[in-house]
Amino acid sequence: MEGLLAVFGEYDLAFHGISRDQMVISLCIGYATALFVGTFLGILSDLIGQRKVSLLFCLLHLFVAIWRRVTGHPSIWLASICLSLASTIFFFNFETWMVVEHDKLEQRQDSVNDMFWLMTFVESASFIGSQVVGNWLIGGHEKTSLLAPSSAVVIMALSALAYVSRGWKEDPKSILLKDYQTKFRTYILSDKRVWLLSWTQATIHFSIAVFWITWAPIIVADGREVLLGLVYPCVLGAKMLGSTAFSWFSSGPLSLRTEECLVYACIIMGFVTSVVAFDYQDVEILLMLFCIFHACVGLVLPSLARLRTMYVPNDLRGGMMSLSIAPSNALMLFLLIQRGFYQNIENSTIIAMAALGLFSAAGCMYMLKRLGKQPHQNWHKL
Repeated sequence: MEGLLAVFGEYDLAFHGISRDQMVISLCIGYATALFVGTFLGILSDLIGQRKVSLLFCLLHLFVAIWRRVTGHPSIWLASICLSLASTIFFFNFETWMVVEHDKLEQRQDSVNDMFWLMTFVESASFIGSQVVGNWLIGGHEKTSLLAPSSAVVIMALSALAYVSRGWKEDPKSILLKDYQTKFRTYILSDKRVWLLSWTQATIHFSIAVFWITWAPIIVADGREVLLGLVYPCVLGAKMLGSTAFSWFSSGPLSLRTEECLVYACIIMGFVTSVVAFDYQDVEILLMLFCIFHACVGLVLPSLARLRTMYVPNDLRGGMMSLSIAPSNALMLFLLIQRGFYQNIENSTIIAMAALGLFSAAGCMYMLKRLGKQPHQNWHKL
């Protein structure tokens, strides 16, 4: 659903007469929504249950797709608000729900770890599939068929709503807000390790956001002709490949402590991003760097999920995840305003900031490794 509504990106907006300034405004509105509303959706998920928030995710996509199908193109600002909230929910809710369900079934820890990299793998595969399906639905007749992907989203959203609402049951939540706040202060705000983990997640989230906003302008700079539709599946394929390496580093022949693996991955991502920030002109080298970056992302995301399982109680996981990306959303909003409206900052500077954030994430993981000399907590056993 997310891929079909976003795969055509700026082309879809330009086709409907949306100007550059309007695109920038829509991005700002999206990040502002994620910052001021999405930050608290994780807490809501912990309090009312992941199933209900998953239904909200489906309803948001269904609303945008139906409105787009009926009106031809919905308000860009309203669509940005809805899809931004849906993306935020996608980030924290399904991982939290999967971990909770694994706990109910008393699955082994190895099974949970496999689930993390499989979720990253299938997510990337789904985005590639959405590109294939979107192009097939349009079939070379964009003037008459550009709305066809919305029809597919309606069908998938209705199917997901039916399955989640009827085919899945969830135990009612009994925790009160006051008790939740007390527990959150005790296990999240008072734990240095969770702060280090949260900062790492924020820097990774920021670097990924910077990539997806700047990759197209970088690769087509100076009038270079590049088929962006071929670059998109390449980088996602690299992410899939990186996710498969997680099992090798976590419990396979190349077994490493998770924090140590993240130190190396963040350093590599930082160096790759630094090279891109220097405005490298060779398209082949750029594509290679993009693939290396996303291969590391595929390894980093399940590794962070594993650390959350070690340090964060399941009934606080959604709140911790949504709050951890608030600094990233705030910084992205500030940079979009500075770059999009005032031209006070260059793309290379933004990318360099992402590189610095990744190096700081490597430092955080090194400190977490030092703090984690004592046996790891595992909230699956508490």
